[in-house]
Amino acid sequence: MSTVTRANLAETIYTQVGLSRNESAELLESVLERLAAALQAGDPVKISGFGTFSVRQKGRRVGRNPKTGVEVPILPRSVLVFRPSQVLKARVNGQDPAHAEPDPAEDEAG
Repeated sequence: MSTVTRANLAETIYTQVGLSRNESAELLESVLERLAAALQAGDPVKISGFGTFSVRQKGRRVGRNPKTGVEVPILPRSVLVFRPSQVLKARVNGQDPAHAEPDPAEDEAG
């Protein structure tokens, strides 16, 4: 088992697409930058057959220090959320993605 890194992805682009190593790395960085910019602007990013990234706003709430029990305010913040597609879920579970149940959320988001 290995971690997928930017270098791995750029190398895959290089070997499968045929761009130079520098062009492959630039393409990958460009794609990642576009994804990050869209999320930063609050727009969801849907990659068909993979999943949807979106930013959710969490409101102010009260938390507790587990050691002392003292209440601590937790400030509002943005959190990144990933919702995998049914195809990705099927692949992760070793099933044939062609027989995955369609995801109604993907139909309305596309």
